[in-house]
Amino acid sequence: MSDVLLTLNAGSSSVKFAVFLVCEPQMEMVASGQIEGLGATAHFKLHPRRGQSGDTSVAAGHPLTDHTAAVGAILSWLEQEHGDARVAAVGHRVVHGGVELLQPAIVDAEILAVLRRLVPLAPLHQPHNISGILAATAAFPDALQVACFDTAFHRSHPFTADAFALPRRYYDEGVRRYGFHGLSYEFISERLRALFPQVAAGRVIVAHLGNGASLCGMHDGKSIDSTMGFTALDGLPMGTRCGQLDPGVVLYLISQRGMDANSVSDLLYKESGLKGLSGISQDMRQLEADGSQASLDAIAYFVARIRREIGGLAASLGGVDAIVFTGGIGENSRRVRAAVLSELSWIGADLDRHANDAGAQVISTPKSKVVALVMKTDEERMIAQHTAEAARVSGAFATSHIASSPGNLMASPV
Repeated sequence: MSDVLLTLNAGSSSVKFAVFLVCEPQMEMVASGQIEGLGATAHFKLHPRRGQSGDTSVAAGHPLTDHTAAVGAILSWLEQEHGDARVAAVGHRVVHGGVELLQPAIVDAEILAVLRRLVPLAPLHQPHNISGILAATAAFPDALQVACFDTAFHRSHPFTADAFALPRRYYDEGVRRYGFHGLSYEFISERLRALFPQVAAGRVIVAHLGNGASLCGMHDGKSIDSTMGFTALDGLPMGTRCGQLDPGVVLYLISQRGMDANSVSDLLYKESGLKGLSGISQDMRQLEADGSQASLDAIAYFVARIRREIGGLAASLGGVDAIVFTGGIGENSRRVRAAVLSELSWIGADLDRHANDAGAQVISTPKSKVVALVMKTDEERMIAQHTAEAARVSGAFATSHIASSPGNLMASPV
């Protein structure tokens, strides 16, 4: 093994990572995993590779109290398992790129300054993304650090999809709808072009459904509108986030219930969504298995909001030719997919229940006017693609035998 590329997704209490071998034309992923529960209960696990089953626990060797310790543990594991490898570049998922950062950027002092200025726009995500970059810079001082932004894919939105009806000065100052999950949507857009080019050229609504959930309306592979807005709270209900909410509720909580900004933030980000509605869990698998009225109500609300937002995005697109389900729930919940599509015959969607139950990729009938697909997303591979291109251009790789186009990288099966 020679050069490898590392991707990092640093959250508040976790670090997800993937390792790609760059001396292969198709950028083979050789390992992936995550460190969860940073602090006293942290644990390091590797995800199974093809042909294997179950996660594998890894002994960290020292307490994993913060992002620096977590990245250090990943470095130690790399040295132990792949001692002949050189980390030539590290790609980072960064939630917010604002209006300035429209494409992946090699991290330097200027870029870090911009990322820090954006912290107020994503206070629960951006600081941890920055911590991951700083930790990786310390662990891999000779590696190229590349920031890849979840907001960048949505910068093709028209003004009407970006603006709020506030005085224009707020829009000019950055109070606007940014949209998120962009790396996932970009990956799906690339896969559609490779597998279903006619579908990709049309009007597509992609449903990224997981603990974080949103929808994106795309035309010819470009984002036209999205359900997430200024923050990752808007739009669909999520695992613990509320989704769409009348701003008057926030004013009421402050003026009548005496809640401050921190307590409102905790309520909307951590105690709402499927968890709040059910009073049981944010995990769709648990809610589906539970079967109580509270669980059924939470699932029904989730599905109803998806259908409503699909209708809105269809209006933004002037129609819809395909609906794609992705993310943990979108890829795995037959029940949610069926519930969404069974009430969308008015839009031209006709569900093939057998195909849906069998976990097929195409879950619409041949007569359906709207193609319904299930596709696995891969944000790590999208980050790897962007990072590889930046490293290739900058000459960071010692090897020249590297994928230099999206077609090569995306050719590996998903």
